[in-house]
Amino acid sequence: MPLNRNKLYSILLIACAAGYIWICYSLTSDVTENKSLNVCFIKHLTNIPCPSCGSTRSIISLTKGNFVEAFDLNPIGYIVALIMLAAPIWIILDLISKNQSLFKFYQKIENHLKNPKYAIPLILLVIINWIWNIVKGV
Repeated sequence: MPLNRNKLYSILLIACAAGYIWICYSLTSDVTENKSLNVCFIKHLTNIPCPSCGSTRSIISLTKGNFVEAFDLNPIGYIVALIMLAAPIWIILDLISKNQSLFKFYQKIENHLKNPKYAIPLILLVIINWIWNIVKGV
């Protein structure tokens, strides 16, 4: 079933809201410093970090201006932070202007990612990041 504009915008807004809530909770409770708390389902089941393990700590480092530390924790944190900042603003602007620019952008990206020329390098980057997370023991 193809994703329509309203469903995409709803998913993005819910994901961003959940992300903001988790980041605020993490900032106020120092949960990211508590290594005994394991919120990653993959790491909880396998004891192996997933490719995105460390993203929350990476975003928190970004909010504190620690850009190198954020990259060391997980470069995916930069992508997640960018999406969390841009998506809600872009959605609101689309809704106000009755436009579909974010949805059209999403469709273009989705079409590009179906092309192995783009998909394979991105998959390799995720695998490299995953190996890096395992080696550094996130």
